[in-house]
Amino acid sequence: MRYCINCCIHLLPNDLHRQCFRCRGPNHNNQKCPVCKGENKIPLYTDSKQMKLLAVLEVRTDHSESWNGFFCLRKGKLCSLIFGLIIMTLVMASYILTGAKHGLLLIPSPFHYGAFTSNPSLMDNESLSDMKDHYQHSKMNISYVKDYPSIKLIIDTITSKIEFITRQRPDLEELRKQEPHMFSVIPSKFLLNSKNPCWYEEYGGNTTTDPYATNSYALYSKRFRTIFDYLRKVFWNHLYHYKDKHYRLRCLPHFYIIGQPKCGTTDLYDRLRLHPDVRFSAIKEPHWWTRKRFGIIRLRDGFHDRYPVEDYLDLFDLAAHQIQGVLQSEAAKERGKMNNIIIGEASASTMWDNNAWIFFYDNSTEGEPPFLIQDFIHAFQPNAKLIIMLRDPVERLYSDYLYFASANKSVEDFHEKVAESLQLFENCMLDYSLRACVYNNTLNNAMPVRLQVGLYVVYLLDWLTVFDKDQILILRLEDHASNVKYTMHMVFQFLDLGPLSEKQEALITKSPASNTRRPEDRSLGPMLPTTKAILRDFYRPFNTKLAQVLFDDAFLWKRT
Repeated sequence: MRYCINCCIHLLPNDLHRQCFRCRGPNHNNQKCPVCKGENKIPLYTDSKQMKLLAVLEVRTDHSESWNGFFCLRKGKLCSLIFGLIIMTLVMASYILTGAKHGLLLIPSPFHYGAFTSNPSLMDNESLSDMKDHYQHSKMNISYVKDYPSIKLIIDTITSKIEFITRQRPDLEELRKQEPHMFSVIPSKFLLNSKNPCWYEEYGGNTTTDPYATNSYALYSKRFRTIFDYLRKVFWNHLYHYKDKHYRLRCLPHFYIIGQPKCGTTDLYDRLRLHPDVRFSAIKEPHWWTRKRFGIIRLRDGFHDRYPVEDYLDLFDLAAHQIQGVLQSEAAKERGKMNNIIIGEASASTMWDNNAWIFFYDNSTEGEPPFLIQDFIHAFQPNAKLIIMLRDPVERLYSDYLYFASANKSVEDFHEKVAESLQLFENCMLDYSLRACVYNNTLNNAMPVRLQVGLYVVYLLDWLTVFDKDQILILRLEDHASNVKYTMHMVFQFLDLGPLSEKQEALITKSPASNTRRPEDRSLGPMLPTTKAILRDFYRPFNTKLAQVLFDDAFLWKRT
């Protein structure tokens, strides 16, 4: 296309050229045009394709027409510059409008990353030189400096509202009213000759009956169907026959690994499975107490039918078959041999996830749940043993983000999500108690990162309202990583497990660590020093209280 610079600066398309107010028709000729005659205007050539933002604007002279004079040269360059600016403006406007429409527009956050000089002492041993090294290594070319003080004000507001108030424990009758079916299935007493809590339940089916036909774990998850196919084949062989009746052995776990996520629970589970006296549920994390019994499969999918307690008990049938083998052996019958096999369950949500309460229990406690998971576990198993694995909550949160974030992971994105979550948590604390905010389903779903999971002491104090302190073993991932043998011996002693041979112990303690950080996540490097300082400030009062409760300053995590 060829257009006169004087009248077609805006690059009208071919079909609109005849509408140009100074040139009439696509066959315009400078020599014949009454406006342009004799002026030898420079023609501008441009591709018919859509211009890109950084496209090169090229002006070429028409060899059939010559430039007359230095004035025309200067005028052509000026017009080309104006034209380029107009195109860039239009393209940028189009990008901004499209980005805003589709949620793709990157709007700078009011919270900035980077070194801050307002109070370097708040960095917990992070010096400004360390921060400079970090940014030089990252080669960040955007300045995210300076809004640490405003985030610090949010944290100060949260800290000023913290109160650790002992919760009122519900009585047994209140619990019975909430879960009558569960209380009708689980007895109040268990077999005396089994270390693990087990009992016999009458089975009314026959050899053609499928005992797992309605099990929700088998129905909703394909990966568990193989397990249940095997259980169906061996089920009838493990029934106990007495006076023309059939009985099946039912068991609950002897111990629970209740938390926390991204704190090494998978590694502990994998090592404990290797002990000859330990069995686990058919599924590592059934999440029955916290989610499945309320009908939650995935939080984003809403509610399904509630999983009855029988579905949960089915998960321990493999272990129950082995325990029954011990109890029915001739040696056991003759000498009254005790079964020493114990069952464990390792849902890392058990300690902290009470999000479903608001949908099922009346709210009569100003936003605080009237019943918690531990109330029901204690009602059935007052002697249960609990294992908790913790780590520095700052590092736990970053690991949690790397594991669960699906796309666009970066240290900058993590910082943004931390800032937003702190703001939401502060808003809740202005109106409600600490416990109400920690167990607030709406807040927990709204926060981009799970800040609340790292408030270990809040959950621990609530568990201590129903369980004695000597029933809970609390470990640190940092200690476990540095000395696996020592922490595993602590676990064996806590669970009263028998001695191991050197070969068995080596197998348990020298196996590689499980569920370590993925290579693609490692490549992102550590979180920004500013983010780390913010989180240290946020978690500090909770860590201080935790260290006081446990009489152990290691839970201050000052050296990590």
